[in-house]
Amino acid sequence: MTSVHGASLDIPTPDGVADAYLAHPDDGAPHPGILLYMDAFGLRPSLEEMAKRLAGHGYTVLVPNVFYRSGRAPLVELPDVIDPSQRPEIFEQLFPIMQTLTPEPAMRDAGAYLDWLAASPMVTDGPVGTTGYCMGGVLAVRTAAAHPDRVAAAAAFHAGRLATDAEDSPHRLAGRITARLYFGHADQDRSMTPEQIGDLEQALDAAGVRYRSELYEGAHHGYTQADTTAYHAEADARHWRNLLDLFGQCL
Repeated sequence: MTSVHGASLDIPTPDGVADAYLAHPDDGAPHPGILLYMDAFGLRPSLEEMAKRLAGHGYTVLVPNVFYRSGRAPLVELPDVIDPSQRPEIFEQLFPIMQTLTPEPAMRDAGAYLDWLAASPMVTDGPVGTTGYCMGGVLAVRTAAAHPDRVAAAAAFHAGRLATDAEDSPHRLAGRITARLYFGHADQDRSMTPEQIGDLEQALDAAGVRYRSELYEGAHHGYTQADTTAYHAEADARHWRNLLDLFGQCL
């Protein structure tokens, strides 16, 4: 681990300006770039801490507010510990915003985020990695498919709806992916059932994608997010081991 620096910044996109957070080692040298996709609760201190922890292992980590079209983060007032069962109004506010982030604008944004990393003197030349949480895991997979020449590794943790009947379901993109993938599924996640996990793995196998897909026993959707009641310390520690192993091998 090394000392890191974190700062807020703005990223130009085809549709406007995305506010974001950047964490990088404080040594003045370039490092491999990582695009970290937020969960639905958005860019906030706990995600900034995750970015700094990842940066401490030798990466330059960009965390964009993917909901920037609806405003700068935070879009809703969040308690210190987020418990959706006690505060249903949080999702009532966020769900309509989530619905507006369809694959087409999300991938326009992804190109802008990758362009920013490629142009930054803090990032080494070559492909980057991406990781995402909950809805961010879906964005990480889509980004790997949309930019196979620019993404070498992608991870998705407690991501839901990766394999559905929809024409634009993420698993249907497997044939476009050249990155190495890692999936950490929560076994208590109703948004990613055993049947959906099987459909995802079947699609990845058929496309010849290099991947690991693992079930985290006893973990709920959101198990990596320390500021929520879904947090599971053991599963989170396992997530960090596997994420660092993926990036260490590919970047």
